[in-house]
Amino acid sequence: MPRRSPAPEAPEVRRSLGRLQAGDVWSLFGAAAAGLSLTGLLYTQLTPFSGVIGFVLLSYLLFLVCYTLLLAQTNDGPAVRDRLAAAVVHSIAGLLLLALAFVVAFTFVRGWTALTNLGFFTRDMSGVGPLQPLEEGGILHAVVGTLIQIGIALAVTIPLGVTCAVFLTEVPGAFSRFVRTVVEAMTALPSIVAGLFIYATVILILGFDLSGFAASLAITVMMLPIVIRAADVVIRLVPGNLREASLALGASQWRTVLHVVLPTSRSGLATAIILGTARGIGETSPVMLTAGVTTALNLNPMSNSMISLPLAVFEFVKSPEPVMITRGFGTALVLLILVILLFAAARVLGGRGPGQLTRRQEHRRVRQSQRDVRRMTAAREARARAAAAAPPDAPTSIVPGL
Repeated sequence: MPRRSPAPEAPEVRRSLGRLQAGDVWSLFGAAAAGLSLTGLLYTQLTPFSGVIGFVLLSYLLFLVCYTLLLAQTNDGPAVRDRLAAAVVHSIAGLLLLALAFVVAFTFVRGWTALTNLGFFTRDMSGVGPLQPLEEGGILHAVVGTLIQIGIALAVTIPLGVTCAVFLTEVPGAFSRFVRTVVEAMTALPSIVAGLFIYATVILILGFDLSGFAASLAITVMMLPIVIRAADVVIRLVPGNLREASLALGASQWRTVLHVVLPTSRSGLATAIILGTARGIGETSPVMLTAGVTTALNLNPMSNSMISLPLAVFEFVKSPEPVMITRGFGTALVLLILVILLFAAARVLGGRGPGQLTRRQEHRRVRQSQRDVRRMTAAREARARAAAAAPPDAPTSIVPGL
């Protein structure tokens, strides 16, 4: 009896894992509807369950179960696991985005009343009590104090942080490994410890007064390890062949760092500065210990107390009066807007990628190229005229560089 030949296997259909297909979308909606329906049935008919949080958690778990069963009907094991993991990851990302949007929206709604008053930005709280209306008093002293403190801190942190990150990357050795370990340990340093350190050394031992400068030093202690750690990671991502090419052309190590490594990692360094600024601009306890609390505007960071926006928020919301609480939410909203503006400025200044030029730099390069073309053309014409005027038996001169 002749043996039957095996049936040919169907060709495997390639599937793109990076984008959703129509069946995936319908599976998501179907699983979500099934999860909500089953949870509603359990809560209203079959069980004595109650509570919003339990309803949401049970709905999500049933959604994952239904989604897995629907995917298993048309996909193999790896595709089911991939889509299930993608659903979980996207759910967590959506939850975090929803929480962020809720915080921003809640702060905006509670603080918008304070922002509608122009005096909120042009006055300080000198002589203003908790029972006085929003039209009296403002946060000018806190805004100026925050800008001065974070400006001094950035002026100290940026050169020290970038230089230390370059040292850790370009000068390997036992000492650099020790410094990296210390930096990583300092990233988890509590802010109150930094404030106590500056208070004990700068104020008690060196004799400085409570001032914005002392608060800037405390903020610097908090920002420096963040900037160093992030900048170190970014600089280590620069391809080694760029360094090798620069060294092969005769450049020294530090000229290579200055003209190759740092420009290549400019965008990442801007991100490191943003992370450090986000850590320092929201600190409250170090400022309270080293700068104190004041209700008057102080433009001198070397003497007298100087308050910041986070500390002003803390002082406002301590009061039980609704007007002061509204001032606190308005101050928090101003701080949020200020942070967004600083981040946008950092992105504009350092967001260009390697090799990307500004419009002014492009015009400068074009003008330089045009000058080079004119110079080379004039030199070529001069050489041609010299060759035409020379005797036939005269040797031909070679112009260097052409």
